[in-house]
Amino acid sequence: MRGELKTPLGELFRGDVSDNVVVLREILDEKKPPCFATVGDYVTFYVIESGLHPDLAVVDHRVMRQDVDPFKFKMDKVTVSNPAGTIKAEAQRVLRDAITLKKRLGVVVEGEEDLLVLPLMAMMPIGSVIVYGQPREGMVVVTLTEERRRWAKDFMAEMEEQ
Repeated sequence: MRGELKTPLGELFRGDVSDNVVVLREILDEKKPPCFATVGDYVTFYVIESGLHPDLAVVDHRVMRQDVDPFKFKMDKVTVSNPAGTIKAEAQRVLRDAITLKKRLGVVVEGEEDLLVLPLMAMMPIGSVIVYGQPREGMVVVTLTEERRRWAKDFMAEMEEQ
């Protein structure tokens, strides 16, 4: 099923993330999403460095399978375990609690954060924006619709069956 996730789940902005955050700022100013999340160290770093403030920032201290310096959050931080190729219940609970309580939170994942885009899509309010990196291509911006939410829930249900 990983092959299906290689296709961007939202709009792909090609090029360097540091350039794409300018476009992201315009999108956020226009849409005024109820919730804004980033997934991945590289994207999260550039988003925050550009002065944007995600409600949820999910990182694993790795970029392209290489360790990177720990991220310094300017928000509360929690650490969760989520091994590669999984979506653990603990990680989902932390995300759900932050969304429900509207609490700005940095989530440091011990393992891999990539698949946590899916529960974010399943739980965040419609109209929310989720940003993640597309390796060697650019940045993906997911504006959450009912259709995208349904797709994420169906995909996660299929993962459970396998």
